[in-house]
Amino acid sequence: MNGKRRTWLLRLGWALGLLALAIGYWLIPIRGQVTFSSQTGPWDEPWPRWRVNPSTPQAGEALTVQVTDLVAWPNVLATVNGRPISVQPWGDGRLGRFTWAFVFPAPADDALEIVFYSHCDSGCQERSTLRLGKQPGAPTPGEARPASQLCAVAASPTRDWHGRSGWDVELTYARLAEERFWGIDDLAWRVQQATANGLHVLVRVDYDQEQTLPATGDQAALTGYLDYLRRLARDARLAGVYGYVLGSGFNEAGSNAQAGDHPTTPAWVARLFDGYGEDPSHTDNAVQIIRAEHPGVRVLVGPVRPWSTDQDSDRRAAIDAPWLNTMNALVAALDEGAQAKLAAGYALVAPDGFALHVAGRVGELGAAEPSTDQRRPAWNGAQAGFRVYRDWLDIINAYATTRGLPVYITATNTFVTDEGVPPAQNYPTGWLTAALAEISREPQVQALCWFLDEDRSGDPRWDLFSLTRQPGQLAAAAAEFDALLRGNSTP
Repeated sequence: MNGKRRTWLLRLGWALGLLALAIGYWLIPIRGQVTFSSQTGPWDEPWPRWRVNPSTPQAGEALTVQVTDLVAWPNVLATVNGRPISVQPWGDGRLGRFTWAFVFPAPADDALEIVFYSHCDSGCQERSTLRLGKQPGAPTPGEARPASQLCAVAASPTRDWHGRSGWDVELTYARLAEERFWGIDDLAWRVQQATANGLHVLVRVDYDQEQTLPATGDQAALTGYLDYLRRLARDARLAGVYGYVLGSGFNEAGSNAQAGDHPTTPAWVARLFDGYGEDPSHTDNAVQIIRAEHPGVRVLVGPVRPWSTDQDSDRRAAIDAPWLNTMNALVAALDEGAQAKLAAGYALVAPDGFALHVAGRVGELGAAEPSTDQRRPAWNGAQAGFRVYRDWLDIINAYATTRGLPVYITATNTFVTDEGVPPAQNYPTGWLTAALAEISREPQVQALCWFLDEDRSGDPRWDLFSLTRQPGQLAAAAAEFDALLRGNSTP
């Protein structure tokens, strides 16, 4: 055999060996279906590469997964069916090898989706997906869920929505981004559970506990809050979010506990939201930051707290009451901010809608309360009960850039602060049915969210509001919520 032929055979042997290694690496004998979905990268090779051990896992058995990539990605994360799993570099982290372990669920042939993410410090980016077991087929055409306006704040993952597409409201804090439950990882898990149940998810984003939005003039806090909004909008795990609600009840002292003598004002909220008062060329505002990362998600103005006298404004509403004046000042500033952008030749930067806080003041009205005017002369005719939503709508519809925008009642029940009686003690049977009938006659109202369904943060304060725990008279409310979803007593 001559030298050239020997050299060619050696090269062929090496090539076959590498091919066999590659085949052994990819075609691991995992029971059931296996699919890979890698994101497009700058290389022609099929990276990243996956390895599973054991290759034929049994139900309840510890399973180790390893990803090898050409880049040692920073701030990596993996999820198993949406639940975050801690990932550790394997060996020399510079090699781009990462490993994690979890218990294989039972039954073993259930669909299992493992997703590998990078850059999770600024918003997780999906790098690659591995699917094991039997995968669900494509949905049958025409199987879309019928829509429902019913909504639950902190919806229980075990709630039966009876095939309807309802709503869920979740909460996260910018200052607690890495913390358990309130941080981004647990939020992403809750959002994925809710969307898997066919729900539209609204995520309320607060700055910190007891400080719903940054204090007026606090530029460092504003930057931190906007950075968190960018991270949320960029995170691939949150792609299914329907809309972000920015803050809640900024006009209440309890929502400004960290602000000192600089409470959050309507003008400051508008500056944060659409750049009101800034040079129109500036893009450091929530609307432009979120839309740059996630153009399809809605950006909603957080609710003003009704009947709170902690703030007032000289910019009077048609009905002169502190909470309505504050709302009027906010909507006017949002409108002016949007108009300034347009006048300077930029695209419209305006809200996609408003979140509203609406509560029922039941008193002796019982189930008739939602459809009853409770205008108080001492408040210059402002509504004192559920129909405060009409006062909110009058203000929203008074300005060009907000007129006709959808609204979402993101918190309702039969608790009002000045009376202090929780729903477990004062809920009248039929109230929720009447409230749904009331808002169903108003096309601007998209959702009616009971506060709340199930508190999973471990805070017992909310047990007397919970549809899942059902203390006292909330058993009637829970039964009513379920009946409405099933189509009984629907308006």
